[in-house]
Amino acid sequence: MVIQKETKSCGQVVEEWKEFVWNPRTHQFMGRTGTSWAFILLFYLVFYGFLTAMFTLTMWVMLQTVSDHTPKYQDRLTTPGLMICPKTENLDVIVNVSDTESWDQHVQKLNKFLEPYNDSIQAQKNDVCRPGRYYEQPDNGVLNYPKRACQFNRTQLGDCSGIGDPTHYGYSTGQPCVFIKMNRVINFYAGANQSMNVTCVGKRDEDAENLGHFVMFPANGSIDLMYFPYYGKKFHVNYTQPLVAVKFLNVTPNVEVNVECRINAANIATDDERDKFAGRVAFKLRINKT
Repeated sequence: MVIQKETKSCGQVVEEWKEFVWNPRTHQFMGRTGTSWAFILLFYLVFYGFLTAMFTLTMWVMLQTVSDHTPKYQDRLTTPGLMICPKTENLDVIVNVSDTESWDQHVQKLNKFLEPYNDSIQAQKNDVCRPGRYYEQPDNGVLNYPKRACQFNRTQLGDCSGIGDPTHYGYSTGQPCVFIKMNRVINFYAGANQSMNVTCVGKRDEDAENLGHFVMFPANGSIDLMYFPYYGKKFHVNYTQPLVAVKFLNVTPNVEVNVECRINAANIATDDERDKFAGRVAFKLRINKT
């Protein structure tokens, strides 16, 4: 004998659903009384409140071990890297002399980049330091003692300073300036008390031939010891990174040239094959002329 299931009408289903949401006979909302819902809400309130308190406490304890001014662990970065400006995608500096748009963006980046180096700003914010020695500034027992910075004036960049320069850092004439800076490392005594400088070469023999002649500013690509050590962003508020400007005079046109610049310093290794930017930077330079 086949037993047929009773088919509920749409109205019955709606009534059952309404009774589940609110049962007027038992005064239950979705199967629970008000007291039951209150206990559940109280449980989750206490549970998540406890988790939040534990998380907040552990974060607070951890932050007590971290200094706002000096990184706790500094042993992973022993060698500063180099970087160029204008910074471009894939570090390719491509200039089409006859096409203003191809190099105007580089000029705009350099104008903004060099603005803090204006002599008037440097004279207002930073000190005239004694060359050839580190500018050490002990705390003198004062917590978070602020540090002064040495002046690096824009005029030190010579033909690459961009001051009153109708050639736009040489980009409009096919003799572009590329600026090299060393990344900041807190409490790093670059050079190990010896003079240091930046040198640039073509990576391969054909690159060396196509690179042609270039000049550096300051002379010989030197970086003075007085700009070190760096004490950190919060200590050294007005710190100005020293720069080396390279002006390429006669790069072979319409040819891609691979250039590598290194810093020569007693305590900076530049031969680590695992880190291509340790103490050096490589970029491509191409001057297109029609």
